Amino acid sequence: QLDLSGDYGDFTNRGVSTWVDATRPVGAQCHRRIFVAPVDARIIALDSRTGTPCDDFGTHGQVILDRGVVNAPEYKGEYAITSPPAIVDGLVVVGSTVADGHRAEAPSGVVRAFDARTGALRWSWDPVPRNAAEQGYDTWKGPKAHLTGAANAWSIISVDSARDMVFVPTGSASPDFFGGERLGQNLFANSVVALRASTGKMIWHFQTVHHDLWDYDVPAQPMLFTMHRGGREIPALAQATKTGFLFVLNRETGKPLFPVEERSVPASDVVGEQAWPTQPFPTLPRPLSPQRFDIADAFGTNDSTRSWCRQQLAGARSTGIFTPPSLTPKATVIFPGNIGGSNWSGVAYDPVRHLAIVPTNRLITIVDLIPRAELHGRAMSGTRFDEFAPQAGTPYGMRRRHLVAPNGAPCNPPPWGTLSAIDLETGAVKWERPFGRIAPLASVAGSDKWGSPNLGGAMVTAGGLVFAGGAVDRSLHAFDVETGKEIWSATLPTGVHGSPMTYVSASGRQFVVVAAGGHKELHAFAGEFERPGDYFVAFALPSSNDKAPHTSPVEAGHYEGHIVLDRTRLVLKWDLSVTGSAAAVTLETQGIDVTGHGSGRVSGDSLSLDVDWVFATQKCSGTMHLTGTTANHYTAIIGDLSYVDGCSGGGKKLGSFAMWKGQRRESVVMPSAR
Repeated sequence: QLDLSGDYGDFTNRGVSTWVDATRPVGAQCHRRIFVAPVDARIIALDSRTGTPCDDFGTHGQVILDRGVVNAPEYKGEYAITSPPAIVDGLVVVGSTVADGHRAEAPSGVVRAFDARTGALRWSWDPVPRNAAEQGYDTWKGPKAHLTGAANAWSIISVDSARDMVFVPTGSASPDFFGGERLGQNLFANSVVALRASTGKMIWHFQTVHHDLWDYDVPAQPMLFTMHRGGREIPALAQATKTGFLFVLNRETGKPLFPVEERSVPASDVVGEQAWPTQPFPTLPRPLSPQRFDIADAFGTNDSTRSWCRQQLAGARSTGIFTPPSLTPKATVIFPGNIGGSNWSGVAYDPVRHLAIVPTNRLITIVDLIPRAELHGRAMSGTRFDEFAPQAGTPYGMRRRHLVAPNGAPCNPPPWGTLSAIDLETGAVKWERPFGRIAPLASVAGSDKWGSPNLGGAMVTAGGLVFAGGAVDRSLHAFDVETGKEIWSATLPTGVHGSPMTYVSASGRQFVVVAAGGHKELHAFAGEFERPGDYFVAFALPSSNDKAPHTSPVEAGHYEGHIVLDRTRLVLKWDLSVTGSAAAVTLETQGIDVTGHGSGRVSGDSLSLDVDWVFATQKCSGTMHLTGTTANHYTAIIGDLSYVDGCSGGGKKLGSFAMWKGQRRESVVMPSAR
């Protein structure tokens, strides 16, 4: 029931939350509730056994969140939800996603707590002080500064229920790249803020970036751990940031546990802007991403791509981290770029070895501000890799892009993605290794050591393994937590944008599960190797009951499943016949009148098919090439496809499919096409 009419900048959901209503007996309706906050700004309470709405929560099981905020949304999707709510002592605490760059007076980034049983609002906290009596009010300067929006907590909120505390990671104030309408330090944007869970009152705050001009949100869940120092146990918090800094704070006071220095940074050269003169730099751990990019060091896999990168960078301003954006035509290099450093994936923690495992990016972004009168013309002449934002209410629009050569290689030197292990007792980096691989560059010598941009978390197990996906190589990797050495990997149907999880079944067998849904944000690096998808993939150590994983033959029969084309998921049925190594198939989709016939070959557990398809009601047709392998003890076939879309210009597009032999056991709901 998602409202697909909205213009959602980040079409994402990072998880669900659960709460037990102790006043209801076990087995009663909504004794255990599942809370999901879909992107169209709702909280929905569901019975954990049946999935039916808990009717006593809000209105028929849901609370609408885009109402009652300062600066009401101008369109569906300007205010959204992308992360699961936090649960603490009968409260559901939720932040928000606010569209970047749309306007200065964007919707407020208010954090709210609702009663988990009734949905009634219990408290709210706005990161932008709105009246003179509030703390931090004088850090916002200008006649419209206190109407500024965003500074929202779009990532995951942490909870210390024993201390009645929630820890909120806040983002940049609106708009991201020009602060002339919100001069000053801008507390409590770009901060970690500790709130009293029962009341919403602020306990402490720590700002990671003053007067943000770089989209340096605090993007990740604050990680809570216990530090051992001088024979004492200190409740601590580690906060990963887009700048590549890892701040380690006392959880009770917000004071740094490793020294943090205020250092001078470059001034702005834009009329109306006043960059804050200093920024906080932790002395330990060292930065996990480089802090400066010299244009003379532009990278290329050959002379042609290196020349292209240098041409794009000609005349750009690059004076190190926190260089403020300049006015067109002089672009500014932002390094680390606006996806990090670290992004939403944050920190995984090994409490035995006291190690934090952090995936990071090393990727430059170039940004320039554009006078309002020139913005439309520039946007019309831009490339598909340029992102333009109006920044309404300011004198300037904005253009930004990740600087990537036509062959998919970023223009800054590799590695472009790393996995690092930090000893949180000492602040030392124990090991660091390139993470992932850009598949289109696989044939280039040395590319196995270049890493790749990544958006996805890591997980540490008690057995000393680090599992991580997130790179554009469509793989799940396992590393030795002591050394960082890669010891295992497996190819997935599509890319991973989430974190792996682990559980032990009732029989005592341990599983590792990952959601693979594709990387729309990293498509520029993955190229034709990236596919949309819709999969959960589980791995486990072998048992005596397992069949050999790579010898399960492709079997003839009736199959049902789904096919993912672009961002549309369709129910698919096919009948497959196999004679020796030859295969033939007839297929049809549910909901739209697409049918197809084709043939191909079988080789052991692998299948390839070429299909001619017809969309009868639209009077158009095309072709499709599918390749897959068996899974789930030969009862499933999962793989990739490419198709010629004869209904919209004949272009070649990519997708994926998953088919199960026989009747599907669960129902599949087909979403509206987008």
